[in-house]
Amino acid sequence: MENTSKNPESLQEDSYNRHSNWYTNLFPEKEQKLALLNGIKAYKGSINHWLQNHFFDCVKPITKYKDATWLTIGDAYGHDANYLLERGVQNVIASDINNEFLAVSKEVGIIEKYSAENAEELSFENNSIDYILCKESYHHFPRPYAALYEMIRVAKKAIVIIEPQDPILKMPCLLLINNVLEKIKNGLINKIWKNRFSYEPVGNFVYKVSEREMEKFAAGLNLPMVAIKSFNPNYWFSGSEKIPADKSEKRFRKILLKKGLRDFLSKWGIVPSQTLSIIIFKIEPEFELQNSLKNEGYKLISIPKNPYLH
Repeated sequence: MENTSKNPESLQEDSYNRHSNWYTNLFPEKEQKLALLNGIKAYKGSINHWLQNHFFDCVKPITKYKDATWLTIGDAYGHDANYLLERGVQNVIASDINNEFLAVSKEVGIIEKYSAENAEELSFENNSIDYILCKESYHHFPRPYAALYEMIRVAKKAIVIIEPQDPILKMPCLLLINNVLEKIKNGLINKIWKNRFSYEPVGNFVYKVSEREMEKFAAGLNLPMVAIKSFNPNYWFSGSEKIPADKSEKRFRKILLKKGLRDFLSKWGIVPSQTLSIIIFKIEPEFELQNSLKNEGYKLISIPKNPYLH
């Protein structure tokens, strides 16, 4: 039987091409791009906007440094950079593997600067950008660890990764079931853990993150601190950008109920949160920022210094 599997290099290149062309294929005409961008401006106050703010609130404590430089990664049409600019941050570069959409975003005033960047091979110098934001993009990368090391190379102060959480390390019962079922039959756990291997239409495996993974990353590079916030924002649905986030709306009330229950269960460790915001610091943040992060719901993890390095 012929082996049709691709080697890692081919898969990597194929992934780059797929992601580079994804939005171009979805919105090939400039008018279509403009319609989407105008929709971003008009959706404020909607359920979609309300949900997006749960993500952006994770970054809010750092945006008080108005003169800091920022780079957004995988920011296809500049939405993330636009948030930072609206918060008063003065120097923001939006980047994506394809900059066609970003060029239109700059033209209509959503962003000010942009760059075509492969997250796994950034064009910036070491320690040249204060903060890097990678929101809901890490899971798209064919080699996310390569991108992680690139981001920490370029960042001067910290990187922010906002991604779905891998549940197994936070669910001992699932880990126990996995261990037992694997003893019975290899792969039997897939009957229960349906999204163990998740793929998106663009072709990528969905890499989910964990606290322990990022702790180890920081410890391995002798970095001083990791800040982690757990939250539950995954209640988007098609058309949510047209429905007001108002309790008079039935759909919104339903989301509030589901989210309230999930938040309660996550708070007490019964189920893991859907998403993690992870800030990996290259230099220890000042005391005031640490307090701001705690007030925003972050847990601060101090990484011990490697005693064998001076």
